[in-house]
Amino acid sequence: MPKRKRQLVIAGQRIRRGETRDLRLKISETYTGEPVSLPIRVIRGPRSGPVIFLTAAVHGDEVNGTGIIRELTFGKPPALRNGTLICIPVVNVFGFQRHERYMPDRRDLNRMFPGSPNGSLASRIANRLFKEIISKCDFGIDLHSAATYRTNYPNVRGDLSIPGVRRLAQAFGCELIASGKGPDGALRRVACDAGVPTIILEAGEVAKIEPYVMDIGLQGIHNVLIDLEMIKGTRVLPIYQTEVHRTTWVRAELGGLLRFHVAPGDLVEGGQPIVTCESVFGDAQSVLIAPSNGIVLGMVTHPAVNPGEPVCHIAQPRKSLKRIRKLLAQAAEHGDEQALRLARAGIVVQDHDDMPQAEPPMKQKQKKKTRSTSVAAE
Repeated sequence: MPKRKRQLVIAGQRIRRGETRDLRLKISETYTGEPVSLPIRVIRGPRSGPVIFLTAAVHGDEVNGTGIIRELTFGKPPALRNGTLICIPVVNVFGFQRHERYMPDRRDLNRMFPGSPNGSLASRIANRLFKEIISKCDFGIDLHSAATYRTNYPNVRGDLSIPGVRRLAQAFGCELIASGKGPDGALRRVACDAGVPTIILEAGEVAKIEPYVMDIGLQGIHNVLIDLEMIKGTRVLPIYQTEVHRTTWVRAELGGLLRFHVAPGDLVEGGQPIVTCESVFGDAQSVLIAPSNGIVLGMVTHPAVNPGEPVCHIAQPRKSLKRIRKLLAQAAEHGDEQALRLARAGIVVQDHDDMPQAEPPMKQKQKKKTRSTSVAAE
């Protein structure tokens, strides 16, 4: 049951039950004094129920989420039986206009919540959003993509010690649920601290609206609305679902060009070659291996690397790979379309047939340099 039943007022306007309203919330001004506003669409059902915010482009170049919200609200938006959706397709308007992750002062908006009305530009915007929107909600979904020159296999992240977060994360329907509170000052962490269970979707690349990410995001949001009994329907369940509490970044040992042997979403065994680093003339220089059994959570998309740069992000799932492979095989036998999701990763796997088979001689060296960490901060 929702904990807030009072009137909903945003940007000085009251939105009544059964209404759909487009609003502009002023958050700042340009150098010439023109107002800078957040575009907001509020969709209210005819009866009281949960209030959910959907945010995207908190990092200005992460536009997959913007595409998800656009498709969700275009044409026939969700027919809410009850409750309210507050949709904000672009939060970091300044970064969005400049095709940049950060604010004009180089601050990361997703490290500034709950902000301050008297702080920096980023802090003031964070505070305005938090007070005007986040604090009035019961749940939240924040949509993100990987950093520049990287891609993420679609995964949900949240503090699973909070029952409401666990419910959202499981209902959303991604295969991988990464557990963690999130960085200090992150929107989802501060929202949870304020009693608003919030998850994020991490999927795809920056500066793109990718169809497979959009499909997964739309289905996930619908799954959550169905689970909260805000719309009618049946949830679409993933082939498997597993929690992730530890991840490992495999880093380049030498400079060169990468030849990938795996893609995001692939299952890998410890010791399996995942990337070959070659010279600019194609000579193999080193082979990077998976440090443990896991699932490829993310990868670089730019093939040129320097020593020490991150190459492949391996998630260590709680569910065994043997069990996951069995579930995937069963789904493939029955022609389940979701079995193809592992192939929709945005990186072309090169030369599977030429993948190195022998254990690379630098295995021991790499094991010492690769260590497990908590899930990388969004």
